Amino acid sequence: MTGGRGTDAALVLPSAGPDPIALPTALAAVLGYARGRRPLFFRSPSAPQGRWFQVLAYGFDRYDGQRRETGDAATDRDVLLAEGLHGRLDPAGWREVRTALDDVRPLAQALEDRAAGKAFWELPDDEFSVLAEPGTVGALLRALGERPGARHVVAALHHRQPSLVPLLDGVTRRQLSGHVVEGDSGPEAVVSRELRANAVAFTRLETAAATLLGRPITRLRLHDVLLWLAGSLRMTHAVAVGRALAAETEEGLELVVSS
Repeated sequence: MTGGRGTDAALVLPSAGPDPIALPTALAAVLGYARGRRPLFFRSPSAPQGRWFQVLAYGFDRYDGQRRETGDAATDRDVLLAEGLHGRLDPAGWREVRTALDDVRPLAQALEDRAAGKAFWELPDDEFSVLAEPGTVGALLRALGERPGARHVVAALHHRQPSLVPLLDGVTRRQLSGHVVEGDSGPEAVVSRELRANAVAFTRLETAAATLLGRPITRLRLHDVLLWLAGSLRMTHAVAVGRALAAETEEGLELVVSS
């Protein structure tokens, strides 16, 4: 199964699993990812006996909630943003990612030029086909993914261009790899097909998520969140947390997503 067409009430994402995801369930998962917390026992000089704290369970506020870097040149803050999502780097890894971000600026610029103002989900099939290479969006994204420290590099670039650069890591690449078909330039082709096949549902999910979170989140990132939660076996937890949060604030997920 390499494709699947969603409805206005459910997402059909084969990369995330065989069953459609109802929009209220998807919205609960996103809310749980963005706002969910977990207990952490921590000792400090002021409390040497230790205390329990509620800390954010996922990386939304550390990454999506942060101000976007602008300008042509990469900065140290680009690396810090990527660390907010994927975790701290050791000194050697930090230097590797920082150097790679400088090195990939021509690739990132070529990607932006090739897209010509279109969002990732608006690009035609040929941009993700090996038959149309070289110079396609798919070929450029593949080159970015082959750089040293690629996971953090791609996260930094997605934060700068959240409507164009897909967020892929080891978990989501494994989820997507089984759905890559002959002629695809890479797993990004699967993301493109699923976004276009579920265009109506993702439009509604974007609107509903922005309403609940108080900030926009692109469908490219929403797809990544749902795929990562499914692939890391955290979907059930995120959905439960999101539903509980919605109940506490008297937000009806079905009402929000249908408005």
